[in-house]
Amino acid sequence: MLAIIIPYFKISFFEATLQSLADQTDKRFKVYIGDDASLANPEKLLEKYRDKFDFVYHRFQNNLGSISLTRQWERCIELTDNQDWIMILGDDDALGENVIETFYQNLEEIEKAKSNVVRFSTQIIDNINNKFFEIFTHPKLEKTADSYYRKFLRLSRSSLSEYIFKKEIYIKYKFKNYPLAWHSDDYAWLEFSENFLIYSINDAVISINVSAESLTGNVNNLIEKNKAEIAFYIDIITYQLKKFKKYQIARIVVQAEIALKEYNKITLSEWKMLSKVYIDNFLIFSFLKFIRRFVKSYFN
Repeated sequence: MLAIIIPYFKISFFEATLQSLADQTDKRFKVYIGDDASLANPEKLLEKYRDKFDFVYHRFQNNLGSISLTRQWERCIELTDNQDWIMILGDDDALGENVIETFYQNLEEIEKAKSNVVRFSTQIIDNINNKFFEIFTHPKLEKTADSYYRKFLRLSRSSLSEYIFKKEIYIKYKFKNYPLAWHSDDYAWLEFSENFLIYSINDAVISINVSAESLTGNVNNLIEKNKAEIAFYIDIITYQLKKFKKYQIARIVVQAEIALKEYNKITLSEWKMLSKVYIDNFLIFSFLKFIRRFVKSYFN
């Protein structure tokens, strides 16, 4: 069975999230709502859905998300029972009515492919500019590194709510605790999938809501996002690089360099780290260009 975890804090779009769960054509799921000591108590709203689907509501007494969003996710997951698969659904995102149905329809094939991570197609709803964007679909079976690289090139997109993953693999790795959990989901898919593939279901759509209240829509946290991006790229370079092709590695290292420069000048230890990646992967031409950029920026 599937556990759907909702780390709750914002009520603005929460009813649409709940209604999307009530509208599911397949009710083989249980919802666990972990209230992060929100000032907007959702209990009155939840009563409307008491008989619409199976859910557990738990209010935490301390606000953990403001300190560590990934730890808030993890304590919400601890509310679950013995379900094999997990989805973490944003309190402002919504499932198309056939998301759960298509998951179970494809489950035998998912397990045959030995995939630990399942992804759905998505549509961005931009509530800041009142726009609906195109629906993003994905290759049915795709190597995790290739999936991330498509996002890296802005040919695709990715967010936490559109994934289902095995609970046992989550227990093995947990989430990287980056600031604002920015890129924590990107790194999780690289790690959770191990050496296997991401399985995509394109026949069902999850709506991803972007507003001034959402992390993506908020422009007042750019410094924290930059810190998270640096930590994310360093972890890729340190632990996940073997999953990428050489041309992908070269682009990723350049982006790590850019992220470091945006935060501060690159230190000597960081220069050594990036240099080692270029040399270890025989990217000599890229390394020479890196030296030129480093010298030019460091002494300016």
